[in-house]
Order: sequence, then C-alpha cells, then structure tokens
Amino acid sequence: MTQNAADIPIHNTQRKAAIAHGGVRDHAGSVSVVPISGFDLSRTIFNTLEGRLPRFVIRTRIAKEAHWEESTSDRVEQSYSAVRAKHALPEISPELLTFLVEQCDFDVEHADGSFLDHLYFCFEYTSLYLPEHSPLVMLLHSILGTGTNTFAMTAERIPTLKALMNDSEWTHVESFPSVLRLLYDLPLRAELWGNAERLDALESIRLHRVIDNAEITLTGEAFWAQLNYQMIHLIDFLPVSNWSAHANDTAFIIFRDLFAFLTKTGKLAAKLDYSPASGASQVEGESQTFGAKLVDLLPVKMSERMAAKSVRRFSAQIGHNMDYEIAWRS
Repeated sequence: MTQNAADIPIHNTQRKAAIAHGGVRDHAGSVSVVPISGFDLSRTIFNTLEGRLPRFVIRTRIAKEAHWEESTSDRVEQSYSAVRAKHALPEISPELLTFLVEQCDFDVEHADGSFLDHLYFCFEYTSLYLPEHSPLVMLLHSILGTGTNTFAMTAERIPTLKALMNDSEWTHVESFPSVLRLLYDLPLRAELWGNAERLDALESIRLHRVIDNAEITLTGEAFWAQLNYQMIHLIDFLPVSNWSAHANDTAFIIFRDLFAFLTKTGKLAAKLDYSPASGASQVEGESQTFGAKLVDLLPVKMSERMAAKSVRRFSAQIGHNMDYEIAWRS
C-alpha cells in the first residue's frame, strides 16, 4: 500500500485507548481476537526475519485482528476525542514533510497497520505524555532503520535530514535504532540493572549507528530521555488482550523489564499507566490456532534469547557493530 507521510492516519481503537488514558490496558473482555487468514509476512517489517521457528513465532503473534465491542469502542472514541479537542497535534515543518514525502519510502507494513500508523501514534503519545521532550523524535524514530533491517531512507540523505531538526532531536533520532537493538539484546539491560544504585554516575554511552555503523555518543541525561522514548515505542507492540497468556511476547518482555527498571530507579519521565497482569494464564475472547497455543507455551527466557539472537544476526548482516561502552564516573 502506498503511504504518504503528509497524511495523518486514523488510529485503531487500541491506540486511541492508549492516547486517551495515558497508558496501556489488557482489554480482555472488551475485544475478540481472530487470526488473519492469508496473512503475508513478506509485506511487513518482519520480511527479513530468518529461521523457520522465529518466522513462525512472529507470524503467529502479529497475524491477528481485533474486533471491539461496540460499547467499548464508543467509550474509547469519546475519551480520545476529548483529549484531541484539548490538545492539537504539534505542527510539522513543511520542509520536513516534503523530505518525508519525496525522499523516504514508507511502503512497508508494520505489525499492526502501516509503518506511518506507528510513527504518528508515537508522535501523538509523546506530545501528550512526555511534553518536556520533542515529539518529533518519535515521528522519525525508525527512519534510520527498524530492528529488522528495513530503511525508509539511505545514509546519503542524512545531512539533509539532520538539517531539518535541532541537535537534541537529531541525537535521539540517530541513536534510536541502535538503542532499540541493544535493548533486545541481553547485555545492556543486565548492566543497567547491575548498576541500578549508581545511575547518576552514568556519564555517557558510546554505540554505533545502525544505518552506517558510525560511532555515536549519548550523554547520561540524553540516554535517560532516550529510554523514555523507547518505552513509548514499545507501547504499540503490546498484545491487545490476554497478557498473562502472551507473557512471552518479545516486545512485551522488553516493555515489562524496561518499565520496571525506569520505575524503580525514578527515571520514568513519560506518563505511562500500566498494571502487570495477574491471575492464571487463560485466554478470553481469542480464537487460537494450534500453533498459536504452542507459541504461548514458549518459556519467557527462551523467547528472549531467540530475539537477542535474531537482532545480532540482523546487525551482522549489515556490518553493524553492536558493541557499546558505558562510561561511569568514579
């Protein structure tokens, strides 16, 4: 499907609910979920994923369609409309829109809808719930690469893009794909948890830009802001319902771990209401294939290791160095 960055998409109900309430919810009981027949993984950002098991798992997780109860959908629509009536979307410069339309290719589907649906959701959520930081970062956060080696633009156009934003925005845009991959890998989160008592001593982090492997550096202050941007990105990948049953969903694993870390350490700046799933692992209102039931049985640690292996493979394919180094003040 041809996508135009100048056309603001209409959010689905799950996204509207997140924006309306400033957080995420398990919508079990208000939505029915059914498999999408004839789903084509090759039309999504996961087209480049390798391995029969990883492809089967991701296809099973995203090839779903939500059907909302009319009363719930109406309530969400009213709440969302009330929020939008009070807070207009920030302006996007005509020059940047022209660049996005003429110099970028967004014709790839995301896990739920189009690539641009995701970008505009993150843009809107940030403008409302992380107001101290630029929402423009989240409109552009995947422009220099997704986690699966799809790129909306070429590295040669970086100088043009960089000139269309301020230095802080550029720092976050160029580093977002790299930090995302490091979060899906295991060492960075382990190091952060291991140093949770001395985070104020985190001076900087050095890493490599995904699109061209250039070395980049984030200050400690910028790094904490970056992790809040990452939280907002992850919101859009959570299961719509049955969180206990889908606890091994990779994005959900990273979301839970990062939320717990930022909350415990006082580094969560974004407004993000979230209550962990409780109770038995059961499925309500969701039609599952036999394969989907098997996927739900994968241990969380196994799912996490599979994701880490995949992201390292993706980086190796494009010569992206996933080494990083945190500088700690003594």
